[in-house]
Amino acid sequence: MVFRARGAGAAALFAAEAGGHRWQRVPPTEKRGRVHSSTVTIAVLPEPAPTALELPEADLEWSTCRASGSGGQHLQKTDSAVQVRHRPTGLIVRCQSERSQHQNRLAALATLRARLLAATAHEAAAARAASRRAQVGTGMRGDKRRTVREQDGQVVDHVDGRTWRLRDYRRGTW
Repeated sequence: MVFRARGAGAAALFAAEAGGHRWQRVPPTEKRGRVHSSTVTIAVLPEPAPTALELPEADLEWSTCRASGSGGQHLQKTDSAVQVRHRPTGLIVRCQSERSQHQNRLAALATLRARLLAATAHEAAAARAASRRAQVGTGMRGDKRRTVREQDGQVVDHVDGRTWRLRDYRRGTW
């Protein structure tokens, strides 16, 4: 299940929920009264803010050359191919698909912007995955944060040792 909580204090309210939770219950179909145990892992992650990518002209290094390939006299006499290097990242994009240098310059800039956005999105996804892995753990029994025992009507927090009534826990008044 995935949900979004907004408002003042929403992050603080759910920060203590991250980790493994063990849920113990006796199903109504169980004849011998055996306890069934399930594990739930919870991750509390901030929602990423949308960012706009701006490319200052000072970060770009442009160079031109003659395009290669078939194309005849025009191709051999004009510097229509464009290469742009993004100084902070070292990413290089070369474009020679269009006939004019101006069109190749626009195409190279669009390609560079797309590649930088993809790299930024990849880094953000990797950071988010690392945060989630750190909170959830392995999901094994030893990683538990809380145990919910339906048959006793109790909830035990293993981090600070507190115990609540199950009905209060379900209402959110604990």
